[in-house]
Amino acid sequence: MSWTQAGIEVFGEKLLWTDLVGNACALGTVWLAIRKTIWTWPVQLAGSVLLFVASVSAHFTGNALKQVMFGVLAVYGWAKWSQGLRDGHHLPIRPATAGERAVLVAVLVAGTGAVALLFANLRFLHADWMPLANAYIFVGSAVATFAQSRALVDFWWIWVAVDLVGVPLAIHSKLWVTGGVYVFFFVLVMIGFRDWLRQYRAQSVRNPPSEAVAT
Repeated sequence: MSWTQAGIEVFGEKLLWTDLVGNACALGTVWLAIRKTIWTWPVQLAGSVLLFVASVSAHFTGNALKQVMFGVLAVYGWAKWSQGLRDGHHLPIRPATAGERAVLVAVLVAGTGAVALLFANLRFLHADWMPLANAYIFVGSAVATFAQSRALVDFWWIWVAVDLVGVPLAIHSKLWVTGGVYVFFFVLVMIGFRDWLRQYRAQSVRNPPSEAVAT
């Protein structure tokens, strides 16, 4: 048996090790993001590789392509956070401006439509079941991760929107661990949003607004 198919059986359902360990990394990524540590990015990169393998095995194409995107954005986020944390400085987090929020929403909507058309027409991707949902989690995850790389507080809310679709999609694909992990994601996202917003307010008191905004 290939290592990609290795796993354990729980209540008659097979749980892949790649799915288990990959999701452990994903949960670790969220916890590390709450703490604003640079380790969130290498852990995310490792988890993306494992979840890519698990998703390909389950023909969960939207999630597989999402992991490729995560890998690319993890490298980008790693570089941006390294820049922000240079010389022992705190990561300069902030809410998105009205203009930035409009751009993020526009990219989410337009990108979802474009990727859904792609998924619907490329049958070899095995994304013919609800291509719109597959496209939504793919584009939504990209937007959320990009906003996180820019240290925007709003990225937590984008993850909530993605999770609401990711749960039924993962369960349909029989990635039980992935589906269950989304529930824990929701709790961690709420904690993360609260902590980041609190830290931003404290940061704004310490620094003038012009210094608190990331470039």
